[in-house]
Amino acid sequence: MPYVTPLQDFRFALKELAGLDEVLKLPGFEEVTPDLVDAILEENGRFVEQAVAPLNVPGDTQPPVWKDGRVTTTPGYAQGFKDYAAGGWQGLQHPAEWGGQGLPKLVAAAPGENIQAASLAFSLCPMLTDGVIEALLTVGSDAQRKQYVPQLIGGKWTGTMNLTEPQAGSDLAQVATRAVKQDDGSYRLTGQKIFITYGDHDLAENIIHLVLARTPDAPAGVKGISLFIVPKFLVQADGSLGKRNDVWCASLEHKLGIHGSPTAVLLYGSGKGEVGEGAIGYLVGEQNRGLEYMFIMMNAARYSVGQQGIGVSERAYQHALAYARDRVQGRAVEGSAGPVAIVRHPDVQRMLMTMKALTEAARAVSYVTAAAHDKGTHHPDPELRARNRAFYEYMVPIVKGYSTETAVEVASLGLQVHGGMGYIEETGAAQYYRDARILPIYEGTTAIQANDLVSRKTQRDGGATAHAAISAMRETLRAVEAEVTRASADEREGLRLLRDNLDSAIQAYEAGVAFILEQSPTNIRAVYSSSVPYLMLAGVVHGGWQMARAVLACRRHLAAGSSDPFHTSKLATGLFYAAHILPRALTLSAAVRAGVVADACGASLNIA
Repeated sequence: MPYVTPLQDFRFALKELAGLDEVLKLPGFEEVTPDLVDAILEENGRFVEQAVAPLNVPGDTQPPVWKDGRVTTTPGYAQGFKDYAAGGWQGLQHPAEWGGQGLPKLVAAAPGENIQAASLAFSLCPMLTDGVIEALLTVGSDAQRKQYVPQLIGGKWTGTMNLTEPQAGSDLAQVATRAVKQDDGSYRLTGQKIFITYGDHDLAENIIHLVLARTPDAPAGVKGISLFIVPKFLVQADGSLGKRNDVWCASLEHKLGIHGSPTAVLLYGSGKGEVGEGAIGYLVGEQNRGLEYMFIMMNAARYSVGQQGIGVSERAYQHALAYARDRVQGRAVEGSAGPVAIVRHPDVQRMLMTMKALTEAARAVSYVTAAAHDKGTHHPDPELRARNRAFYEYMVPIVKGYSTETAVEVASLGLQVHGGMGYIEETGAAQYYRDARILPIYEGTTAIQANDLVSRKTQRDGGATAHAAISAMRETLRAVEAEVTRASADEREGLRLLRDNLDSAIQAYEAGVAFILEQSPTNIRAVYSSSVPYLMLAGVVHGGWQMARAVLACRRHLAAGSSDPFHTSKLATGLFYAAHILPRALTLSAAVRAGVVADACGASLNIA
């Protein structure tokens, strides 16, 4: 079925929950008006629906082809990327001085999610290019910025990040790719990288690889890793492309999903290029700080992967809803003259509402997080900048981990709505499940996100950021309580349930934070046994917080006379989340606090 951009929910989440108007008042965004944002959303919706969404199925059924070290992408991808670049979409959030549009991260979030919903496999190339741009703007030299960034923003070149090696998955201390300095100041790189998304393709003139490697005298472990620019084609002084570098695609991986995205094995120093043996690379920043620099790119990618989860969820939901409205099967449980569309069956409604509620809650959380990034970088008050920066950093692993885990759930529910037909590839529902399954794995597994949330984001500041969020949640809870007193008799039951379940969820979250802080000094294994439940707990409760705020906003609109069915539907979705999703916080909090037992039980796996 055709993909439809959820423009109304984009606008609602941006304006009512993420505070778009407030963000647009920040220094640096004076020329970005609400009308301009609406125009961007409208145009992005048109472009994505017409140019990108039609690539989704071909990418799945006609994956890229490798031959003699070269990759030919799915038919239509090259033109789609050309149109994407020509539309200026690559530069939305990048500075105008480098050819971008300088928009807030919040404004770029909706188009970013939208392209990922339309075709996840296609969207991975511009997503990684964004990360390369951000890394070079942050730590690259002036010369490197001038040489690479405008071409990346303009879409003439694309970018990748090269971390993983056969012996070094998440443990980057084991990186062995070697970089030897040459007399002209460049380096020669030799080694192998695996799982390199869009490591080779035919979408652009050049590919700029950011590569982690070690110099011969580097210290062992992560402290000895440096970051290098390795272009596929060398760039000459006048900006034109020169010789083919000694980096080659040895093969493409055959994957469960995201078939349209070429995942490459790259060989550095195979002697096949035009430069002799060893890929020519250029040091970024200082030696031995490569992992620190790469985290700039990784954090940008982690937020974007969270948005991928939301996008896939949206696409799976739309697909399942359309099927449920068309599929006639069985009689209504209350009785009917004949068979009815399955959308009328209570459990199908439950599944669809779960898909919708999880998707919209995750979207709201991600946009609120993006707004915190904008305030954390542009707000004139240093204290507010610091507070928002801390909140953004706390939320990134939640956006990545929770949104991607729920994407798998949402896509699985979509299969269930289709019944047996969902297990048949021709209906299209299975692709979303297969595509979604990589999301909790790449750019750092859910456990890696959870460990980051526990250690760097909760323990490090003594829970200050988490407790600040909890205080804000309690303000929303008080507003819900006030709304209960104003509500009519037939409205109170749902609002009371929202109040009571939100209250219980906040307490459960607070108890989870307390456990992490109490156990950290003495029982670190128990804390890490609880890290994923803790992340999921945070995701459930932050989602519930934003859905409660959505309910309050919808009631304000309805009280002011709104007849827009969107507000009625959104209110119902918020109440459903309170009834069916928020109670998960209680079991997740219990699992967090049972970390000591979980660790002890896990030890039994060591018994032969």
